Amino acid sequence: MKLLLKIFFCFFSYIFSANIAAQEVIPTYSDYLTDNLYLLHPSMAGASNMNKLRLTARQQWFDVEDAPSLQTLSLHARLGEKIGVGGIVFNDQNGNFSRRGVYATFAYHLLFSRSELDLNQLSFGISGGLIQHSLDQSGFSGFDPLIGNGRASDFYGNMDVGASYYYFNFFAHLTAKNILSVEREDFYSDAVPANQRKYLFSTGYVIETYKRFWSFEPSIMFQLREATAQKTIDLNLKAYRDLESGGLFGGVSYRRSFEGAEYTTDGTEIKNQHLQYLTPFAGFEYKNFLFAYTYSQQFNSVVMSNSGFHQITLGYNFGENRGRYECYCPGINQTRKRR
Repeated sequence: MKLLLKIFFCFFSYIFSANIAAQEVIPTYSDYLTDNLYLLHPSMAGASNMNKLRLTARQQWFDVEDAPSLQTLSLHARLGEKIGVGGIVFNDQNGNFSRRGVYATFAYHLLFSRSELDLNQLSFGISGGLIQHSLDQSGFSGFDPLIGNGRASDFYGNMDVGASYYYFNFFAHLTAKNILSVEREDFYSDAVPANQRKYLFSTGYVIETYKRFWSFEPSIMFQLREATAQKTIDLNLKAYRDLESGGLFGGVSYRRSFEGAEYTTDGTEIKNQHLQYLTPFAGFEYKNFLFAYTYSQQFNSVVMSNSGFHQITLGYNFGENRGRYECYCPGINQTRKRR
């Protein structure tokens, strides 16, 4: 344990002391609704009663060549009663631009329960990442003297910090992402602000029904970008259905921006076009395995494509089951049984 803590300390010390750049790293989509909270909140590393392995693949606009795609592989586990660790590997591709990187996470969980059956847990987490950002210009017909005609890339680091609180069926998360400001000296630096900090706040409550045949989880998530003051909100409703060997879940999420974009088409000015997404999702758990599918459709007057966004999540839970709480709290108790 002491050796592990020394490794994390040295890693985060290097991230803080290096003269590195930060920017939006892993995009914030709706995968947190398919039991993938750790992707957004470092405080959720090891917070559940079982260790979790999650693989996601997201593809936008199947009818658009070189459309954005994202793949993530995450693993997090509990060490002892209070320590959680985790790691994320990701690949984000958008045409000729790409980001690849790795994150490592350390979390600490405080238990305030008076009884082992009561859930009252406050968690803190910190993640540090190393990222490579690349631009492939080898297939361009022209020549840009600022970049060249090959592949330009740079390396930088970033950090996320956050806290989570669970009290029986209630939960709340607060996370600051990309907390390091950066001065980029490579390509496209003038187009990317040094400050890429973003704040996430989410909260919700699980409403139990008779014998827990069905349970419902209304929740919200609010995002704020510090540099541009851009704000978005997610309104979510998730349903759970318990089965003897696992369970089903599904729901819908509506995302809307607070700011309206202005643009012209055919000489007519259109104002207040708010970014809007509708995301239905569904999945099932069978023993220690999880499968989920997420689809997002953008509702705006001007869109790149009408084919939507598709994402698949595969999961595996392993390790000793630490489930013990008498509450319906899916983010913590992975195995849920009817009373």
